[in-house]
Amino acid sequence: MSQVQKRSACPLDCPDACTLTVTVDGDDGSLIKVEGDERNPMTAGAICGKVRRAADRIHAKERLLQPWIRSQPGKGPGSFPRDFKPATWDAALKLVTERFLHIAKTDGAGAIVPVSYGGSNGTLTEGLVDERLWRRLGAARLERTLCAAPNGAAAQGLLGKMPGADLRDHIHSDLIIVWGFNPRASGMHYVSILAEAQRRGATVVVIDPRKTSIAKTAAVHLAPRPGTDVVLALALVRELFANDWQDTDFLQRHTTGADTLRAAAEPWFPEAAAAHTGLSAADIRDLARRFHEASPAVIRLGWGLERCRNGASATAAILAIPAVAGKFGVRGGGFTASMSRSFGLETESAIAAHKPSTRSVNLSQLGAALAPGADVRTAAAFVYNCNPVATLPDQVAVIAGLEREDLFTVVSEQVATDTVDYADVVLPATHFLEHPELDAGYGAAYLNSNGAALQAPGEARTNPVVFGELIARLGLSQDGDLVEPEDLAAKILADSDLSTMQREQLSAKGGTTTAFELEKNAAPMPFVDHFPRTVDQKVHLAPADMPALYHVRPEPEDEAFPLALISPAHIRLTSSTFGESLEGHVPLAMHPVDLQARGLESGDRVRIFNALGEVVTTVAIDRDAPRQGTVVLPKGLWSRHTENGRTSNTLIPDHLSDFGDGPCFNDARVEVERLS
Repeated sequence: MSQVQKRSACPLDCPDACTLTVTVDGDDGSLIKVEGDERNPMTAGAICGKVRRAADRIHAKERLLQPWIRSQPGKGPGSFPRDFKPATWDAALKLVTERFLHIAKTDGAGAIVPVSYGGSNGTLTEGLVDERLWRRLGAARLERTLCAAPNGAAAQGLLGKMPGADLRDHIHSDLIIVWGFNPRASGMHYVSILAEAQRRGATVVVIDPRKTSIAKTAAVHLAPRPGTDVVLALALVRELFANDWQDTDFLQRHTTGADTLRAAAEPWFPEAAAAHTGLSAADIRDLARRFHEASPAVIRLGWGLERCRNGASATAAILAIPAVAGKFGVRGGGFTASMSRSFGLETESAIAAHKPSTRSVNLSQLGAALAPGADVRTAAAFVYNCNPVATLPDQVAVIAGLEREDLFTVVSEQVATDTVDYADVVLPATHFLEHPELDAGYGAAYLNSNGAALQAPGEARTNPVVFGELIARLGLSQDGDLVEPEDLAAKILADSDLSTMQREQLSAKGGTTTAFELEKNAAPMPFVDHFPRTVDQKVHLAPADMPALYHVRPEPEDEAFPLALISPAHIRLTSSTFGESLEGHVPLAMHPVDLQARGLESGDRVRIFNALGEVVTTVAIDRDAPRQGTVVLPKGLWSRHTENGRTSNTLIPDHLSDFGDGPCFNDARVEVERLS
């Protein structure tokens, strides 16, 4: 058997953007193995087990290999494939076209809602030809707020989304605060960076309601109540000012709004913050002192802290800490959040369609938009790169909407997810190894551009080709439209601000780091090599368009539901992707004191419930034990992973964060009781 090695990269919703070597059978093109390679200097050849086992998904029994059309009514669990019949692509797309044209004529195209989010973060697979279709058709505009919307709003307001310190530079840090981030489950390469920093003498502080594996190796672990990160951050800001630990020169030269921030932080003296967060005043004072004294000192922000009513304010207050303390200007100092703005990929010309002023639908409130009695009727939903039944808040409302017989639902997927059971038309999609992709990492500052490593099985088609065909059938084509992924990638790269060296690297290696790093052989540093992307290149500690920033909304309280439910990433899943390979029921994790107070033992069948619904599964004392008063059921679970087919999303309200209109997964409050 001859073997051929091909370059690829992982575009899934993970910060690291791993570069891959894919070994295929030279005779029949079948997949032999997937390994990491050295092109991306941060991932450096190591990859997660999820991607290493790519064949499990590519050849899964749930893999979709042809189109299907519903032949029987009764949407819901077990419906697929029982109530469907195989179809040709022509028949499936003809039905979609006819229904869309009918809806556009009777209800208006705004009644058609695209539903997508990050199933592949690749630039070619989402937000390109699909966006062209929705704009030209006049469909509803989808606000993709499911993750990073509050973080993004805060980062935009304060910094214009300036990239922070390169993660690799954290090995130079004297103090690292890992806040709301668990790299074991998402962004695994940071684990080795932390280990190297500790070997060099760095102090690591982890702020997380759970005692994760990195928390166990840290010098300090602080476990605040979920949703109270904004108070902890403001208390740290107050301590810096109160002890005259602020960097006055940096604040004067590089910031605006310091007095407003100081006033917002003033009420949160350590004792008040301790009462709110569940931490001790001494620990809060100690952390402020540690951050003041350390140099370089850096904060690694995650996404857990934004998943609440105060999400944007929490992010803004945390981003303000290194500015107040003057921790920029040295390698390994400041903060690191998302590095996605390290590359200015220009896609508008490739989309080739103006943004219409049509109805807007927030993905985080899809259940309300699909409700039969909604103010504006939704007549159709087109689901792709997303598994809404498993990922969106208020799961009961989402399912109730998808169950509507008068809702025409198209689902484009690789495998038969829970959402496929609610479809009218099912379209087989390609795996990322089966199509070309262009993708910029949002943790690693690395840009990948690679061709397909495998031939798509059965009748699976790429997103650009499918949406291009729908554009043509709907009579929306224009001269010069690009549809083939290779042509789209070439157009985007030609239009983007890339240096000659970057273009050479992309051509030779299929990937490139930043232009600065290629020239200087080192990552750029904030406030040395680049500055905030605000109009005055300063940090706006009190952005004018965010007047209520740092206003602390009270914690949800209900005596009937005293436990905070959080739903972090599962180490075997990327959001809900790979759920088909996760076997068995997933238990609820509880603190031993909370178990004992309810007369529970590890392994008991339990009912987790609130006013929105209930989940039935077992309970366990988890190795990543949550703090007392907090319970954990991972995000992204499928119906097969609990006894009653409901997941944590059933218990999550659909209200939104303070800025960015993001979901508030960590605002869920529940009770737990034993079932016989």
